[in-house]
Amino acid sequence: MAPSTNHPKIGNKAPAFTLKNQRGEKVSLKDYAGEKNVVIYFYPKAMTPGCTTQACGIRDTQKELAERDTVVFGISPDPVERLQKFIDKQDLNFDLLSDEDHALADKYGVWALKKFMGKEFMGIVRTTFIINKESRLVGVMDKFKTKTHHDDLLAFLDEHL
Repeated sequence: MAPSTNHPKIGNKAPAFTLKNQRGEKVSLKDYAGEKNVVIYFYPKAMTPGCTTQACGIRDTQKELAERDTVVFGISPDPVERLQKFIDKQDLNFDLLSDEDHALADKYGVWALKKFMGKEFMGIVRTTFIINKESRLVGVMDKFKTKTHHDDLLAFLDEHL
C-alpha cells in the first residue's frame, strides 16, 4: 500500500489536526498521543452508498478496534449537522469530523482532481491513514473496496502495530 507522493511520509509525525465532531466538540490528534493508535479515513460525502458501506464496516468492528487500542475518525467536507444525521441514520458508534474547508484533506494530500461521468472536479480521494501512539504515520491505505475496508484495516493493524 504505497502512498501517493502528496501524502505525508510514513515514519514522520502525522499532520496535527483539531476538527469539530458531529456534536460540535473539538477533537485533536494530540488528545490521543501516548494513549491510542488513531485511524483517520477521508471519505467524500456522508450518506452516499460507498461511504455508508465503509462507515458501517467500521461501526461493526468497534470491539476489534478497541482491542487493538485504536480509535477511528471519519473525515469529510460535510457540515457538522450532516454528520449527526449520518450517525443517527446508520447508528454509528464513532466520531465523524467536519473538514468543510478541506484544509486537513489538503495537508494529507487527499483533496484532488477527480473524474466522474465525464466531469472533472475537486474532491476527496477516499484514503485511510494509520497513526501510532507516538503520533507517527505508519500506514496509508488508498486502494481498497469499501465493503472490505474494515477487514483490511484490522489486518494492517495486526501486521504493523
